Amino acid sequence: MSKVNEAALRKRISTASLLKMKEKGEKFSSLTAYDASFAKLFDEQGVQVLLVGDSLGNVIQGKDDTLGVTIEELAYHTRCVRAASQSALLVTDMPFMSYATPQQACENAATLMRAGAQMVKLEGGEWLCDTIKTLVERSVPVCAHIGLMPQSVHLMGGYKVQGKTVEDAERILREAKALEAAGAQLLVIECVSQKVAKAVTQALRIPVIGIGAGPDTDGQVLVMHDLFGISAGHIPKFSKNFLIETGDMQSAVSRFVTDVAEGRFPAAEHSFD
Repeated sequence: MSKVNEAALRKRISTASLLKMKEKGEKFSSLTAYDASFAKLFDEQGVQVLLVGDSLGNVIQGKDDTLGVTIEELAYHTRCVRAASQSALLVTDMPFMSYATPQQACENAATLMRAGAQMVKLEGGEWLCDTIKTLVERSVPVCAHIGLMPQSVHLMGGYKVQGKTVEDAERILREAKALEAAGAQLLVIECVSQKVAKAVTQALRIPVIGIGAGPDTDGQVLVMHDLFGISAGHIPKFSKNFLIETGDMQSAVSRFVTDVAEGRFPAAEHSFD
């Protein structure tokens, strides 16, 4: 059966689906998507989670960081992706300063959910717990994001690997547990030591999605432009150009999905000690 026909027969992925995969030790894949055409391609190749990321500030708008992306822009791209996504779980980033207070978070999350998001993603540690509780109480599913947080790039002093000291590793694990307890149903962990990511993944019941976090997380996410090797700027160590290996976009995405599922990606060269 073709990938296209398989996609038509698949039920839409939910957080419950991902939780069952974690319990079975099955790994899942995620890609950023910003329009209908690529959303359709990724969905047909079996990508389980599509993320409408504020990374569009970098790869679509050509900016140095993600801070200028607005809620209106993310809502627009969410509508585009949702129009062509049949099976994948659709997660949308909440942009910089759109969730500074619980009330603000509710208002902006409502905008994204009405645009077609099935879950919103927020960057931050324990300070977000009250906001997450408020959102979940109001039926907004939440994906938390810790480790390297691009919206905090200036506060962190650049794009640096996190969790390299004992104290920092303990902080990240503490934050992960607190965010899960607050009601987060997924967790993204970015650019951290492989050992830290493994400890977090084992400690949490909810699925953990890694990016630059080694091979032991439950899922893996990449920015689509990095997967195709077409990012205008720096290609991060944790990424891989699957297009150069396969020669066409469909095969590149299929290889990514398969390599994640079978534990071949990420390899040691894509991870941090």
